[in-house]
Amino acid sequence: MRDFSSNHDWLSINTATVRKQSGTEVPLDRIIDQCAERGIRAISPWRDQVAAVGLDQVARQLKAHDISLSGYCRGGFFPAADAAGLKAALDDNRRAIDEAKTLGSPCVVLVVGALPGALEGKPAYTDLARARGEVRDGIAASLEYAREVGMPLAIEPLHPMQAADRACINTLEHALDLCDELDAARSGLLGVALDVYHVWWDPKLQQQIERAGRERLLAYHVCDWRLPTRDLLSDRGMMGDGVIELKKIRGWVEAAGFAGFSEVEIFSNLDWWQRPGSETLDICIERHRSVV
Repeated sequence: MRDFSSNHDWLSINTATVRKQSGTEVPLDRIIDQCAERGIRAISPWRDQVAAVGLDQVARQLKAHDISLSGYCRGGFFPAADAAGLKAALDDNRRAIDEAKTLGSPCVVLVVGALPGALEGKPAYTDLARARGEVRDGIAASLEYAREVGMPLAIEPLHPMQAADRACINTLEHALDLCDELDAARSGLLGVALDVYHVWWDPKLQQQIERAGRERLLAYHVCDWRLPTRDLLSDRGMMGDGVIELKKIRGWVEAAGFAGFSEVEIFSNLDWWQRPGSETLDICIERHRSVV
């Protein structure tokens, strides 16, 4: 297992972690500057943040600071109430792939979606099997274009608490079953984004990480599970402030062949988003060295 104690060369910041600082939304160009000031070598930006600054401007700024990407957030949300919605989702995922290519991302992270309309409290249907079928078909169609341009897709299984509204793929095993079905040759163009917040509880986690191997492990996200958790979406903990066995899981991931960035992704409306970004980033660096 790699030794992170003496530097933060393999730390990446998912820009959601510091998109709010002292309670205020902070633009992506400022976040990139803050990371560069601390020698952070990689980020994973969100599409809305990129759009607000401008795709070409972000690409130039990343190049100027010699900052790379560990992933691009996000594609997915494939299910829809009708054929027009399904097509719109595919068109949007194609745009996400093109944006990721412009920014030099190693993958597009897919939060695959679930019951359409559920995020607004009004699901168009409640047939979870239908949603999973539409996810399968959406990934298959998007993979065709991803192969043309050489942009890997990383399915992110989400915790079962989000099965209705955000992602109906909820275990690493399920995600890998889809990968094996759609990319049996293990081409490297379809794999998983492993976020410890969503999978730490899974009794099959070590076995499925071994199954994934180097070709399927495209991204690795870290944070912690707070006790008590005050909000299941936006109360993630800083690494070391919860119950996730971070070093053990990274050991499994690296034993399977992963040698990329540990990407810090923290949604924290009640805590870290209320702090100055400088404090959050400095603690991310310290915890990356000590507990990740």
